[in-house]
Amino acid sequence: MSEQALTRVRVLDFSQVLAGPFATQQLAQLGAQVIKIEQPQGGDMTRGLMSSSSDGMAPSFLSANLGKRSLTLDLKNPDAKTIIEKLVAQCDVVVENFKPGTIERLGFGYQALKAIKPDLIYASISGFGQTGPRAGLPAFDGAIQAYSGMMSISGHAKTGPVRSGYFTVDMSTALNAAFAITAALLRRANTGEGQRIDVSMLDTAMFMQAPQVTGYLVTGKVPELNGNASPTKQPTSNVFASSNGYVQIIAMKETQVEALLTELGLGECYAEFNEPSLRLARREELHQLMAPRVAAATTEHWLDALDAIGVPVSAIQDLPTIALEPQLAHRGVFTELQHHEDPQTTLKVVRAAHVAEPGNPAVQGATPTLGEHTDEILGELGYGAAEINAMREKGMI
Repeated sequence: MSEQALTRVRVLDFSQVLAGPFATQQLAQLGAQVIKIEQPQGGDMTRGLMSSSSDGMAPSFLSANLGKRSLTLDLKNPDAKTIIEKLVAQCDVVVENFKPGTIERLGFGYQALKAIKPDLIYASISGFGQTGPRAGLPAFDGAIQAYSGMMSISGHAKTGPVRSGYFTVDMSTALNAAFAITAALLRRANTGEGQRIDVSMLDTAMFMQAPQVTGYLVTGKVPELNGNASPTKQPTSNVFASSNGYVQIIAMKETQVEALLTELGLGECYAEFNEPSLRLARREELHQLMAPRVAAATTEHWLDALDAIGVPVSAIQDLPTIALEPQLAHRGVFTELQHHEDPQTTLKVVRAAHVAEPGNPAVQGATPTLGEHTDEILGELGYGAAEINAMREKGMI
């Protein structure tokens, strides 16, 4: 395998749940060696989240910790300090997502670890940031979706706001953090300096809404709940019911709009709606003309017919359908791993979100079971078997 962007980079990962672990997993798939610190009892809370299994490998955990090594360590035990200091001395990056102030109380804040490794890159991920009037408050994805205004622009006017069906804020924060860490590594290569990185879920949520938020700041107009319609409010870009399902149609260019209306038997109406402002002013009227015509034919009909005239269209697909998509197989979006309990069984998981040649992102190994690499990592730090057993007897690991 070609050398990857982060080969030889070592990461000490104190994070848990989704935003932090997904961030460090992106680094791992680019070649970084990631040591995940977990509490001896239970480990990362995501190990048992959204799962009926008691094996500590819930899908949400499995998908966020590929290729890492797991070290169990009771950070409240005074003797843990020596182990962390030895690890930090060998690492390039530290990532944590405790509530602000927590890791400082444990003795592993930025200033304490920078004293050990002056060029350390130290990334903190939190709900609201490390400073400010809300800095000390805990936060989860759904809470930030609500607080940031995301939910106020998602949903239908008749039924009210809705949250995303996936972890919008956690996942975007993970990518934001991975980008910031990688940028800091590049900066360190150029300057020799480390960096303190403060990644906020709220900041990230505002960034993800930049077009809508900037629209409000510039015009003073508050976005409406448009349901499945495009944020542009153009009636030719919406979800329509077909005779056997739903189709998403996105006709934005004038050539696409004219072709769409002609295909729907509304070609004679195009002159009345031949620019965006006209369609915007009469969007409900145009929607009422289009909807019954789309509903008169099957989803398959519209996929073929609109593809043929260059109008973007898609069926509303479910996960069982998209999981079998040949395009994703071609791109290598999924990868198969050996099951942690049954070597004869494989598990299919989502890999990275981009392709690069050479040095393509790659899963370095399976998701670790709790404490799977504890003895191995401590041995690398110079601890003997007797010392490791003594730590285990004390409940420290």
